[in-house]
Amino acid sequence: MTDDPQARARLTRSAALASITMALLLLGMKVWAVLQTDSTAMLGSLADTALDLVASVATLIGVWIAAQPADREHRFGHGKAEALAAMFQVVLISLSAFGLAFRAIEQLLGGHRVAGASEGILVSLIAIAGTFVLLWWQRQVIRRTGSLAIKTDNVHYKSDLFLNLGVIAALALDHYLGIGGADPLFGLAIALWLAWGGWRASSEALDHLMDKEWPAEKREQFLAVLAKHPELKGVHDLRTRTSGAHDFVQFHAMVKGDMTVAEAHRVMDELEERIEGEFPGVEVLIHPDPEGLLNETGAAAEELLPGLVEEPR
Repeated sequence: MTDDPQARARLTRSAALASITMALLLLGMKVWAVLQTDSTAMLGSLADTALDLVASVATLIGVWIAAQPADREHRFGHGKAEALAAMFQVVLISLSAFGLAFRAIEQLLGGHRVAGASEGILVSLIAIAGTFVLLWWQRQVIRRTGSLAIKTDNVHYKSDLFLNLGVIAALALDHYLGIGGADPLFGLAIALWLAWGGWRASSEALDHLMDKEWPAEKREQFLAVLAKHPELKGVHDLRTRTSGAHDFVQFHAMVKGDMTVAEAHRVMDELEERIEGEFPGVEVLIHPDPEGLLNETGAAAEELLPGLVEEPR
């Protein structure tokens, strides 16, 4: 993963622009296909692509804002803009799923049949090919940046593959095999798929917005780095969070009570250097405590490195 903010910004912008370009191309083709086929499933695919376009624009804005450096009014940076962009996408996905489900049920009860199929199948095949290319590039960007907004966009476009396959199946079953109700049933299935995808995509964005702690494995790795310092006597009140691509951590570090301020400061600097080596780019805030002094209560007072604390004799 790249540590260069400018390189990260370029990569995330390129992925967002690629999404916008793909959505514009597919939108035009699917409007034509809907007019030719009168298919509910194809209409669902069109609605999804229209949402892709709006969501990709939101993603571009989100990653652009998130790439801005910290300023006087946003001392922790702008990383949460990516989570907000992701949540905006989730809202659009949910609205699209609801509208599509309503139309599919209406068409199913009314005995709707498609007017044509070949045009819709052709457009869906082109959409699948283009989506594969876009997903490949998004994966490269995610691997190098870890962008939450691009991850959410990637989830949405992954669902497009199944969506377009569903459209092809619906058109073939309804038009060529004469199976009534296949088109609206597939449209309803697509709506449920969109709703499920939106629910899954919302979880990580909410974690960022709610400042959820790091995963247990990552916290243990962090504590293992601290435990290697010979002058560290204990660690408590560890707090971690992630905002966009930026990690933040703060904790209380116990040192010998007879250390001078300069000596304690040296230990804190050495801890920060070790952390930077294992967790590049993380922002660290350390509060030094003299050994034996503990003002916190509850979970904040729990010793996280019990092996460093000498057992009473």
